[in-house]
Amino acid sequence: MRGDTLRNPAFFEGDRLATFDCVIANPPFSLKEWGRDVWENDPWGRAQYGLPPVRSGDYAFVQHMIASMAEGGNSRMAVVLPQSALFRQNAENDIREALLKEDLIEAVIGLAPNLFYGTPLAASIVVFRRKKPTGRKNSVLVIDAQSLFRRGRAQNFLDPEHSEQVVRCFRAFQNVADHARVVALDEIEDKGWTLNVSRYVLPPPIGEEVPSLPEAVAVFKEALTEARGAEDHLRAVLADGGWFE
Repeated sequence: MRGDTLRNPAFFEGDRLATFDCVIANPPFSLKEWGRDVWENDPWGRAQYGLPPVRSGDYAFVQHMIASMAEGGNSRMAVVLPQSALFRQNAENDIREALLKEDLIEAVIGLAPNLFYGTPLAASIVVFRRKKPTGRKNSVLVIDAQSLFRRGRAQNFLDPEHSEQVVRCFRAFQNVADHARVVALDEIEDKGWTLNVSRYVLPPPIGEEVPSLPEAVAVFKEALTEARGAEDHLRAVLADGGWFE
């Protein structure tokens, strides 16, 4: 139903929001003037995890969706958010902390940039579940899918084989080298409640093998010595030519 979800939700039952087993949305990224004045005294009680900042409505949509999840059974939701919503601080970090402490966030999937019309930003999919299976409690699966795309002239594309790979990874819910990691809530707390994908899953090295630290230091010192020698030679040439005293 067409309307203003945050100011005037369309689906309700009596004096409560209607609830569903599955909630999916791709809300506008970081919507400004989203209706914070209404949410300060929201009649639907949706700001239970915190009041989002006035200039970014991402976590207002998230909390509306959580309020629309059925209480029992296997209710879940998936929302598309800008990746910046995974690590922005202040009020949004407080909301993230509250959601994580309640163990509602099941997975975070980092997507490639320029997949969505109207924005080149890299997006993410955040999956929530009201009651996680036993083996998934107190942890979050972080998937780095930023390399899974087909490059286009004006826009990138997520092809079926890419999405199928992400789904397989989500269903397995286990570590996959360079692509996915099951992260305990304790570690997320230690990192200040950030869900930045790169804090938990590092991309594979490109090209040659990464040298060890002692090898890298030795190569750096050798290059520095060569650079200084080149500078001395340049000074000598300039001095011979009368350009440098």
